[in-house]
Amino acid sequence: MKMSKNIKIMTALVAGLFLYSCQDSFLDKPALGSLSDAQLSTKAGVENLLIGAYAALDGNGVGAASAWDANADNWIYGSIAGGDAHKGSDGSDQAGINAIMTYSAGPSNGFFNSKWKAVYEGINRANTVLKFAPLATNMTDAQRADIMAQARFLRGHYYSEVKKMYNNVPWIDETTTDPAAQTNTTDIWPQIEADFKFAMDNLPATQAEVGRANKWAAASYLAKTLVYQKKFAEAKTLFDQIISQGVTSNGLKYALSEKYEDNFDGATKNNSESIFAVQAAANDGTNTIDNANAGSMLNHPYGSSPFGCCGFYQPSQDLVNSFRTDPATGLPFVDNYNATMVKNDMNILSTAPFTPDVTSLDPRLDWTVGRRGLPYHDWGNHPGQAWIRLQSYAGPYAPKKHIYWQATQDKYSDRHSWAPGSAINILIIRYADVLLLAAEAEAQAGTLAKAQEYVNMVRARAANPKGWLYKYKNDAKPLEGFSTTPAANYKVAVYAPGAFAALGKDKALKTIYFERRLELGMEGHRFFDLSRWGISEETLNAYIQYESKITSDITGGKFVKGKNEYYPIPQSQIDLSTRGGVSSLKQNPNYQ
Repeated sequence: MKMSKNIKIMTALVAGLFLYSCQDSFLDKPALGSLSDAQLSTKAGVENLLIGAYAALDGNGVGAASAWDANADNWIYGSIAGGDAHKGSDGSDQAGINAIMTYSAGPSNGFFNSKWKAVYEGINRANTVLKFAPLATNMTDAQRADIMAQARFLRGHYYSEVKKMYNNVPWIDETTTDPAAQTNTTDIWPQIEADFKFAMDNLPATQAEVGRANKWAAASYLAKTLVYQKKFAEAKTLFDQIISQGVTSNGLKYALSEKYEDNFDGATKNNSESIFAVQAAANDGTNTIDNANAGSMLNHPYGSSPFGCCGFYQPSQDLVNSFRTDPATGLPFVDNYNATMVKNDMNILSTAPFTPDVTSLDPRLDWTVGRRGLPYHDWGNHPGQAWIRLQSYAGPYAPKKHIYWQATQDKYSDRHSWAPGSAINILIIRYADVLLLAAEAEAQAGTLAKAQEYVNMVRARAANPKGWLYKYKNDAKPLEGFSTTPAANYKVAVYAPGAFAALGKDKALKTIYFERRLELGMEGHRFFDLSRWGISEETLNAYIQYESKITSDITGGKFVKGKNEYYPIPQSQIDLSTRGGVSSLKQNPNYQ
């Protein structure tokens, strides 16, 4: 289902609702463009409100200053802040991100307010559904339960976003009469958990439209919520059910897709690995790219590339080095991955000779990172500097997971604006994420063999040559297809029987954490994972120390423990909630 087709319609509808609710009582007529309670209290009205709640998922056009400020893939707040990537471009472009990636951003940084507003707009839309669904008289109890469960799923998602970003946030639901008076001093994980539990208990196993949440998406999100709360035993029980019984909204049994790259292609989206995704659509008749993952429009190779704009979101050398493997075992260097640098083309002109590294590597690297001399999908071998805006600032690499293919660009790319969009979905939860969270819960419970089994499922997919990147048959004609020669020296293997038991609990957990970085790199998870694991300070300061020897953009950055695990409450929100000189919102620690 292409939920996002109705973004503009539903934005107007929700705006109209506010106009209606804010009328002065002495007015005889509703404000122009408003909708009455009677119009909304119908099956059609509530269904349209629900579509509006889905439409806010990508963060585009719902309060953010720009499409990328609040994009659901969290490329700024999860990946750049987590050390997977640099901001890219140059220092003056989108300068607010500079402070975010050096952990010096304060409450007045506009990016934080954009994200806050976009997420709370989604919450407001979900609450509006929950307000009117009980009043609708022309729907069955089953239809009402389904709609309310979808709304609570969406509210749970939006609150999960704002909770992991800011931690101390106000809970506002459909019964709240004065949102500005709500405080942020009470932990809201229990309410988030309750929303996902209600959704799991009331949603069907499948839906008529693939974009809608189902029972198992809610169960997966609930299990992830339990992991964030360190309720590992409860999460483990739920993961057992999800892994054995879970199906996608379109009825596919949960399974890893055969090829890793199938998760990042418009032609193979909504596959068996897609548990919940923001549906993206290109060339949908709106003459805009609003529905085509516009939040990633900056994040394409620059210069002479076929994309035109804009050179942001450049993978870090630290991330690239993580994919090194032991040539003897095919296993990663968990403890010293930066001991050897994977060869790059820093300061080498695209017209000068360059030979890619022959280091033993995990093949997932080359579906995550665009590297000099290797196929960039079917666009040709990445030429290096010619596609990079400023190597000295942000390094030599290009992002890849959200890049559409040349052969199918007419169908899956959207060029209605100055930078491209695409029909590649934004993955919120995929099955590999669930397997690695389940592995974490198993390791915490001491069942290391089961934890290893889940990790090995993910690694076995990476080890399958069917999913590797291969050289072109003809470098001059990339559309002719790929050869049978791997693009790099790929060597990856599963862990041998008993390996995790030999490692012990703590080292097994460290290995699982490392696998999450390899599998989910550049997908917006890293910063939040490091925060919940309690290892942000040591990891990110080591990243700054290493990476700042290569690029200039993060020089002087420093992560401060007890502060930077969460972002500051936006000053604009504190000001808006201030009455009589006192704000209902308390600033996060050490941001005063």
